[in-house]
Amino acid sequence: MLPITSLYAGGAALLFVYLSLGVSRQRLKHKISVGDGGNRALLMDIRAQGNFVEYTALGLVLLALSEAQGAPALATHALGVMLLGGRLMHAVGFTARPQILILRQAGIVLNLLMLLVAGLGLIAHALF
Repeated sequence: MLPITSLYAGGAALLFVYLSLGVSRQRLKHKISVGDGGNRALLMDIRAQGNFVEYTALGLVLLALSEAQGAPALATHALGVMLLGGRLMHAVGFTARPQILILRQAGIVLNLLMLLVAGLGLIAHALF
């Protein structure tokens, strides 16, 4: 059931674990168990992880609904690549020291485009 969404959800889970390990490494390194303790590196890793969750959750819901509504496999894969590729680009650009702004921005654009296309497609499918 929902094999295409499952593929991208699995990839997202792996990326989330990677980002979570980055937060854990910073917490151990700086001996900070709660919050960011005013440490900028930890704050950046926390935000990279949080930003990933904020966009990925809605993206996966839209992807699953699109697949369940019968969107063509190629279109569903395109949405999945936009979501996961955008999140990966953003994470790499955001966590790099110094940040790679163009990669971060491209990831944001890809994710917003995915949300827009999926959202409009679902609305159109519901209305027509």
